[in-house]
Amino acid sequence: MKIVRCFTKENESPYTQIEFTKTSSQIKNPDGSIVFKLDDIEVPKNWSQVAADIIAQKYFRRAGVPQSLKKVEENDVPSWLWRSIPESDETEMGSEKSSKQVFDRLAGTWTYWGWKGNYFDTEVDAKNYFDELRYILASQMCAPNSPQWFNTGLHWAYGIDGPGQGHHYVDYKTKKLTKSTSAYEHPQPHACFIQSIQDDLVNEGGIMDLWTREARLFKYGSGTGSNFSKIRGDGEGLSGGGKSSGLMSFLKIGDRSAGAIKSGGTTRRAAKMVVVDIDHPDVEEFIDWKVKEEKKVAALVTGSKICAKHLNLILKACVNCEGSEKDCYDPKKNPALKKEIISARKLQVPENYIKRAMQFAEQGYTSMAFETYDTDWDSEAYLTVSGQNSNNTVRLSDDFIHALKSNDDWHLRSRRDSSPVKTIKANDLWEQIGYAAWASADPGLQFHTTINDWHTCPEGGEIRASNPCSEYMFLDDTACNLASINLIKFRNKDGSFKIDEFIHTVRLWTMVLEISVLMAQFPSKNIAKLSYEYRTLGLGYANIGGYLMTNGIAYDSDEGRAICGAITALMTGIAYKTSAEMASELGPFPDYKRNAMHMLRVMSNHRNAAHGNTDGYDGLSTNPVPLNHANIKEKDLLAAATKSWDEAVELGKKHGYRNAQTTVIAPTGTIGLVMDCDTTGIEPDFALVKFKKLAGGGYFKIINRAVPEALKTLGYGDNAINNIVDYAVGQNTLKNAPGINHEKLESKGFQKKQLDAIEEQLENAFDIKFVFNKWTLGEDFCKDVLKVSSEQLEDFSFDLLEHLGFSEQDKLDANIYCCGAMTVEGAPSLKDEHLNIFDCANPCGRTGKRALSVDSHILMLSVAQPFISGAISKTINMPNTASVEDCKNAYLKSWELGLKANALYRDGSKLSQPLNAQLVDDADAEETLVETIAEQPSAARAEIVAERVIERFMARRSRLPDRRKGYTQKATVGGHKVYLRTGEYEDGRAGEIFIDMHKEGAAFRSLMNNFAIAISIALQYGVPMEEFVEAFTFTRFEPSGMVEGNDSIKMATSILDYIFRELAVSYLGRNDLAHVRPEDLTPDTVGRGSEDDEFVAEATQEALGAVERYASQGYMRSNLVVMNGGRASSDEMQVKVTTDISTNTGAGGSAGGTTIESLPVAASMASAINDQMDAVREARMKGYEGDACTECGNFTLVRNGTCMKCLTCGATSGCS
Repeated sequence: MKIVRCFTKENESPYTQIEFTKTSSQIKNPDGSIVFKLDDIEVPKNWSQVAADIIAQKYFRRAGVPQSLKKVEENDVPSWLWRSIPESDETEMGSEKSSKQVFDRLAGTWTYWGWKGNYFDTEVDAKNYFDELRYILASQMCAPNSPQWFNTGLHWAYGIDGPGQGHHYVDYKTKKLTKSTSAYEHPQPHACFIQSIQDDLVNEGGIMDLWTREARLFKYGSGTGSNFSKIRGDGEGLSGGGKSSGLMSFLKIGDRSAGAIKSGGTTRRAAKMVVVDIDHPDVEEFIDWKVKEEKKVAALVTGSKICAKHLNLILKACVNCEGSEKDCYDPKKNPALKKEIISARKLQVPENYIKRAMQFAEQGYTSMAFETYDTDWDSEAYLTVSGQNSNNTVRLSDDFIHALKSNDDWHLRSRRDSSPVKTIKANDLWEQIGYAAWASADPGLQFHTTINDWHTCPEGGEIRASNPCSEYMFLDDTACNLASINLIKFRNKDGSFKIDEFIHTVRLWTMVLEISVLMAQFPSKNIAKLSYEYRTLGLGYANIGGYLMTNGIAYDSDEGRAICGAITALMTGIAYKTSAEMASELGPFPDYKRNAMHMLRVMSNHRNAAHGNTDGYDGLSTNPVPLNHANIKEKDLLAAATKSWDEAVELGKKHGYRNAQTTVIAPTGTIGLVMDCDTTGIEPDFALVKFKKLAGGGYFKIINRAVPEALKTLGYGDNAINNIVDYAVGQNTLKNAPGINHEKLESKGFQKKQLDAIEEQLENAFDIKFVFNKWTLGEDFCKDVLKVSSEQLEDFSFDLLEHLGFSEQDKLDANIYCCGAMTVEGAPSLKDEHLNIFDCANPCGRTGKRALSVDSHILMLSVAQPFISGAISKTINMPNTASVEDCKNAYLKSWELGLKANALYRDGSKLSQPLNAQLVDDADAEETLVETIAEQPSAARAEIVAERVIERFMARRSRLPDRRKGYTQKATVGGHKVYLRTGEYEDGRAGEIFIDMHKEGAAFRSLMNNFAIAISIALQYGVPMEEFVEAFTFTRFEPSGMVEGNDSIKMATSILDYIFRELAVSYLGRNDLAHVRPEDLTPDTVGRGSEDDEFVAEATQEALGAVERYASQGYMRSNLVVMNGGRASSDEMQVKVTTDISTNTGAGGSAGGTTIESLPVAASMASAINDQMDAVREARMKGYEGDACTECGNFTLVRNGTCMKCLTCGATSGCS
């Protein structure tokens, strides 16, 4: 292939034109603790702090990088392209610290394998290719999917290697399937996989084997999808004469498997797609799966809160009674108790729990803990139910759509012989799909007939499934590696498109992805074989929303859609043209010959759509939306798009194609952040005001950079632009503010000291109410001058501004002036006809009402889909007010417009994500909610409570003292030395562990070290030690066997089994997990009577309490035995209530003089819940989803295609 330079100059570094700078990167938890920090890193100066954080935290190789290198000579490779290894065995190892190192290893590896595979005509072409790619990466013009950043180039650039991990590849010279002997020589660059599953329980390729294959992909950060329709339905016959347990029983197993891997992962949750055909016998249960599970969560959350509230009220009614002792516990004689019992019964609190609360009070307790659940998507409530670890999709054929339109019957068919096992109305099944999507955002739909009409290789079989995000659709057991082009980088200052530069970039990156197929290794033989035979690629783009807004063009407009269609057509046309050029030199993909006729038919249909024709399509059941020539003002772009398809088809006829597919549009989650994209994939923007991250931590508000550019394009002057921006972002001061200002505050008694303190806090304030508090103003000032009582200051719902006499309108006006409206709706000088240009996926800010319509999303997808080889990952956003009928109409319209797939998300359809409607003021919300509930019939009230009134609680981290107790235990497990060190709180609880393995490999030692850190953090967040003991004891892996050096534990099935047995014995008194009883360790062990045992236990506990302040409780293992001393009298004993009711039952309420201590948990929990809800509301107003990131804990999650991504740390639930 001939490669020319477009961005770089010969004999000049590609970095010469790019200014680099040194900075530091750190990512913090919401509490300020540092998750990650790396100083003195080198990145391009124009990169944002978020982009710098992503490349430093996720993409830098942070260990094992040689600090001095030498080249390995290869006769058939140019010297500048030789791979490197450590200079010597003593070479110092470290981390990548410069982004140039990453760009060099990526581009170098692609060029190296491209040279070996004969992709370049001359050495000059290879050098040009190398430099151009480095420039493109550094300039944020294009980026590959995350596995490329993780894995590619570690062997070529640094000589990093390891034993094979069970992967396979097809040798590019011999064409033979080969098992990898190296972990990194052939990297694993693919993000998206589709895997087959057979109706077989335990054999290779069967049900249980799939969980293993999925685990291998999840472990290395990739996503996978499968069509499960071959599995027999519930009750279908088995060969041995029994009955099948059905599809759903196995899906629940797979869901648990994926969830377990998710909980141990570091980069993302398990990304998984489950597809089921519309004629499967169990499809109805599959459709309703998540609906039912969401209801279980609602029941757990609501029921637990009802029980906790009413059981404590019953207990309180007993305790606060002024009658005789026995009368207090008799509802016939205690009216307050009777009232609370009746109230509890009305809400169906179980009778035995009501009785238990009364018994608890009778024993002397004043409060009881009843565990409550919240709706956080990673909480115990969601972990209790199934179906939460995958995207679910139903596959519809055109036959079903025709039956739907004709109101015909639909047959659910046996998996054994396709005979009908159940007949229902197609409309009834459609209604179930619509309701399920409305209620739980699942299932999505894939249109089987449309997908296979555009299938380039039907001789290889039908396309039956997709990857988790639905953009990669091809044969089972194939893989796709992705890359996305940042469209904003191809905009000229006058708004025109940089056509030649875009074509050049598409050509280079089509080659990158093709070379990646050649160099890659794959997790199974089948995937390696089929990926070699079909060589599918996934080139796409990001930032179409930002590109259109910058040009002053509405996302929801004919012109905007026409531009999107033209760019998409140009990209895929050039990609296929490049593929044909490579085929002319290297040959077409191996299975091209028998699929040539089909592929050329599909190519001709693409070209027909590019020429804007509404008919003339060959073999399509549904015609696509053609390119709208009339609405493309930039005729050069239109000409380039149509020409690219003419050339792609002509070259394909002559030479065939190197790749069966070339393009998809992926979510571009993490890689979108590393390219500083305002919008991802084909999505519109989510907010007009962004929160830019600072290098030292913290954020400041900025307007979306597309907004001022758009206003300039629309002809607004500098003053008008500044006024609009100030309206959206705010002035960060209350000086001269409407509603609330310095003059009005001075009249209320504020002095210069207080005003200065307020102004200092306003700079980063999101809402002025967060500034008016006792910490800013001082408690004495609030009490003495503002006449606020101590009780009001402690009340988390107290509004100081309202206390001072300011109205809601005053606060709103001041907020908009000071903190900004975070929308341009209502901005001065902005014309109404321009408002639609700034519409986002959701209403913006505190006063925004406008948002893109449901149809606008579908129409944008419809103009891009005719020019995409695969499909498009995108969520169709719907407001909370959308109906079931709206969902059904959106799905049907998607099919009518030729889309291959559609996923809906109605705001608030998941309990784990709060409603936009929650952004009303608290007082209004309470009033409205009461009215709403009162108007509903009783059956509907529970649903409203479950869906709307859900409290949320986040654990707070409890820090260990700087100087702390603990112990070190040395032991040998199966011949391997293990050192366990603990750190304790002042009360003796374990708060951290350290694990070191003597003379183990670096990878295993690092793994155990990081595992210990994870356990330590969990302990500090309050996870009980018992949970870890139950989870990890009896786990089985090597090393295992005899334990030496530990006096209680003599055998372990693994290192983890040993560690948690030791911790259980030392901190929990779990001597059942020891092999030697504690008393057997003393030389004078004799039997004791039961009474003596009881006395010793009591005395020992007292002694432990006296010494645990200074000695390690884990070291003592609760084995302190008191040999002398008298028995403590019962009236000297005190009982301290714990938070677990089960541990307190029978705690000795009858003992004379027993002193009871109650737990002050209600106030602290209410405060924590309020803090959490404030964070949720703030996040929603900022444009985020309102849930916390599971990696860094920040409330900066945004929807990203069908997935989610965090704008703080870059964590994503998708594949890229």
